[in-house]
Amino acid sequence: MNLRTFIERPVLSAVISITIVVVGIIGLFTLPVEQYPDIAPPTIQVSTSYFGASAETLQKSVIAPLEEAINGVENMTYMTSTASNAGVVDITVYFKQGTDPDMAAVNVQNRVSKATGQLPAEVTQVGVTTSKRQTSILQMFSLYSPDDSYDEKFLSNYISINLKPAILRIQGVGDMMIMGGDYSMRIWMKPDVMAQYKLIPSDVTQVLAEQNIESATGSFGENSDETYQYTMKYKGRLITPEEFGEIVIRSSDNGEVLKLKEIADIEMGEESYAYHGAMNGHPGISCMIFQTAGSNATEVNNNIDAFLEEAKKDLPKGVEMVQVMSSNDFLYASIHEVIKTLFEAIFLVILIVYVFLQDIRSTIIPLVGIIVSLIGTFAFMSIAGFSINLITLFALVLVIGTVVDDAIVVVEAVQARFDVGYRSSYMASIDAMKGISNAVISSSLVFMAVFIPVSFMSGTSGTFYTQFGLTMAVAVGISAVNALTLSPALCALFLKPYINEDGTEKNNFAARFRKAFNAAFDAMIERYKKGVLFFIKRKWMVWTLLAASVVLLAFLMNTTKTSLVPDEDQGVVFVNVSTAAGSSLKTTNDVMMRIEKRMMDIPQVLHVQRVAGYGLLAGQGNSFGMLILKLKPWDEREGKENDVQAVIGQVYGRTADIKDASIFAISPGMIPGYGMGNALELHMQDKQGGDVGTFFNTTQQYLGALNQRPEIAMAYSTFDIRYPQWTVEVDASKCKRAGITPDAVLSTLSGYYGGQYVSNFNRFSKVYKVMIQADPKYRVDESSLNNIFVRMSNGEMAPLSQFVTLTRSYGAESLSRFNMFNSIAVNAMPAEGYSTGDAIRAVQETAVQALPKGFGYDFGGITREETDQGGTTIIIFAICFLMIYLILSALYESFLIPFAVLLSVPFGLMGSFLFAKMMGLENNIYLQTGLIMLIGLLAKTAILLTEYAAERRKAGMSLTSAALSAAKARLRPILMTAGTMIFGLFPLMVASGVGANGNSSLGTGTVGGMVIGTLALLFIVPSLFIVFQYLQEKVRPIQFQPAADWQIQEECVEAKEERQHHIESKNEEKK
Repeated sequence: MNLRTFIERPVLSAVISITIVVVGIIGLFTLPVEQYPDIAPPTIQVSTSYFGASAETLQKSVIAPLEEAINGVENMTYMTSTASNAGVVDITVYFKQGTDPDMAAVNVQNRVSKATGQLPAEVTQVGVTTSKRQTSILQMFSLYSPDDSYDEKFLSNYISINLKPAILRIQGVGDMMIMGGDYSMRIWMKPDVMAQYKLIPSDVTQVLAEQNIESATGSFGENSDETYQYTMKYKGRLITPEEFGEIVIRSSDNGEVLKLKEIADIEMGEESYAYHGAMNGHPGISCMIFQTAGSNATEVNNNIDAFLEEAKKDLPKGVEMVQVMSSNDFLYASIHEVIKTLFEAIFLVILIVYVFLQDIRSTIIPLVGIIVSLIGTFAFMSIAGFSINLITLFALVLVIGTVVDDAIVVVEAVQARFDVGYRSSYMASIDAMKGISNAVISSSLVFMAVFIPVSFMSGTSGTFYTQFGLTMAVAVGISAVNALTLSPALCALFLKPYINEDGTEKNNFAARFRKAFNAAFDAMIERYKKGVLFFIKRKWMVWTLLAASVVLLAFLMNTTKTSLVPDEDQGVVFVNVSTAAGSSLKTTNDVMMRIEKRMMDIPQVLHVQRVAGYGLLAGQGNSFGMLILKLKPWDEREGKENDVQAVIGQVYGRTADIKDASIFAISPGMIPGYGMGNALELHMQDKQGGDVGTFFNTTQQYLGALNQRPEIAMAYSTFDIRYPQWTVEVDASKCKRAGITPDAVLSTLSGYYGGQYVSNFNRFSKVYKVMIQADPKYRVDESSLNNIFVRMSNGEMAPLSQFVTLTRSYGAESLSRFNMFNSIAVNAMPAEGYSTGDAIRAVQETAVQALPKGFGYDFGGITREETDQGGTTIIIFAICFLMIYLILSALYESFLIPFAVLLSVPFGLMGSFLFAKMMGLENNIYLQTGLIMLIGLLAKTAILLTEYAAERRKAGMSLTSAALSAAKARLRPILMTAGTMIFGLFPLMVASGVGANGNSSLGTGTVGGMVIGTLALLFIVPSLFIVFQYLQEKVRPIQFQPAADWQIQEECVEAKEERQHHIESKNEEKK
């Protein structure tokens, strides 16, 4: 079945294309939408709490056994852990990309259960939870009371009772964190009253264990002959504070009863008093929702949004809900931009085709080609498990130029036949297809070959390249099929020669436009011919230019800034606040309120969410806090002066005079699943296990050195060891004399000061904790130890201060580890005008100079990915070149001629980097994907040129004539291809608004490469062809055979005449 069949059977051709489109449309509706392909490594979080314990206690008793057990679990890459003085432990285990998150969770859970035997009883009572969740926030929402009618306690529990259970059931939600406390029955003991009754906290615990219980009491009349059977039911656990107050502590023979309410105040309080929250200055509780690995963020967010919309209807009067941030906002806005660009590109491409072909009918054929290829690609994306994301959409925008190219080649070849004088469009189509079918197939194969090897890369950037490359390869493949089936059939049906039946020219607008255009174009061809000859005669210039471009390319590649993904304006700013070490929650909250007032004055800010007691970078702690600024929608703040960076500048500007807090503002990270912000993530490590003080000082010195570097705007760590603390020592000999154990002394101390979780109660269909602790007014400062008593063996009471000595000391608020070494987390922001790549290099160089032996560092999060993928660009390009070379060698049956094609490519790459440099852009994933496409496109166009030249050489032209006439014949389609590409991507290059940085990286690189690459193609490839064809004929002499193609025969005659004319004019000169 040859290609003629498709021209003779247009319906068959149409059916093939229609089928492709239908399948594509079905694929389109099943594709998920997301921002980036799922590239974040799966993470598993292990967490637990130990009330009242300090960070060091936690590290020794909880983290050490757990880490020991988890370490080395299958496919793990690294793990981090933190323990804070709030009694909370978090261990995060990161896995290799592509690991099944469910298996990872199961494996971690199995390891954790091995270690439970070594954990303190208080921890096993609370339980160790293992959850699969990513570190990035899917969305945050706030519940607040604009008229202050409800307090934080109510709001927090409203969320946890009415919203949280349903949100957690949504597929893909990994975890939900409420910045507030759950209800809890608080038993505030009065130490002075208890001392009179000779009681200690463990007595209270015991009474609760005896009396606040559920019991299975059985039934009357079971398996007997009675008529009825009655179940007995015990009232079970207590519910209200009043009921707890009635608990009997002791009862004497004379009928006196001591109840719990006499020695303690009881209230429905909060389980933890660690947070203070507000929204726009009113009491408000915020929640963060995290996703599980492998779930589609967009879909999960849509489901959450739908649920919250429903939930809004049922909110109590005086409570409002605000969405603070959602990864969907940016996603939809940026995808909307890309789709707009897609249509702009299609329109511009069609316009250019019209200018070159001056015929509405010829323009429809490439348009059909675009539609079939783009829509057909969705079917493949659906099968391959890709999603509609920024990367695949960009692939489609870029591919427009290439897809049009195939159709242009066909239409242009048919037009060229008309120009030579064909009358029948059917014959013109058949002859045109003979001439170009090889070129179309081979150029498409080469183009696809560039992308296939790229898709075998691993890691984050590998995922990017795979989705980008395969999407493009498939679109080009479909367009080649289309160019061989539907386009020629349409040409035979639609296109009409310009000449009337009787041989006179038609005279309508199209004809007049054509005349003017062709006159201009012919003049241009003449000039172009002179240019080509200029280079052919001075081959040394070709080689000099080539060498210069390679040198320039190498220079630009090394000096252009690098980064993984450009930072975009996502409409949210995170502000991290840390107050002086040792500040109480109230102090921190007061400072935060002052900062919050100023934030609300920034004109671009819509909402301000405040949380004291939790820092984005530092985690939980009394002296940390964060503000989240939600900015106005993008269309309300256009221009550089209103973007995120400008707002961050204002944050620093407006808070410069606040001396009692350090403030750090960042915009959220670009790739979901990689931490919170877009700063560099470093973990300093103490590999020799020395004391924290030395480690802290070493890190501070290192940060000092790092901040001297011009590449780093600000490197800092929230870690501090200057938190004032008291070290407790128990005098064992005094304890022995009094007949008590140090253990008893410490447990009394912990019961009064630390608070203990001693029992449970049910309410609102949930289970809550019962906590005992001394009333806050009894534990204000160190002198209070004199009023707190412990019971000796003879039953008398003695003040705790007799057995315990306190010494002032300083320590850390929270301790972290990275891969089982003590670590300090450091965040660094690249300076204005420097990229993350530069900053990483600065970190590495400074480490060599400033870090003593025994201390190391490791990157975490996205920074780790970026350091891993550094060397891949060069490898990819090498593979691409090799593939093209091999395919071309097979095609031309020669190992030499392909160099004529390959040597034109460095010019294009150099153009890309040159433009990127001029626009001040970074070498990121977008630029690199654009470059790969460029290599393919330039090679593809060069093939068409050399293919034509080789045919003409075979027909017996001289080398120079063959090169010249091929150049002339291909000038129009090459200019069209370049024009469609340059104009099609021009809207991307000058993009503004949402996602502008990514768009301009991609557009600029491709446009720059096309402009310079096309110039090189047009003028330099003919010379290169002559050189390599000459060498090839030295290796294997050529056999001439007259061409069967009219056009080539005409050109042969023309070339001979020209040559004759040229030789005669030379002889004239000699005379």
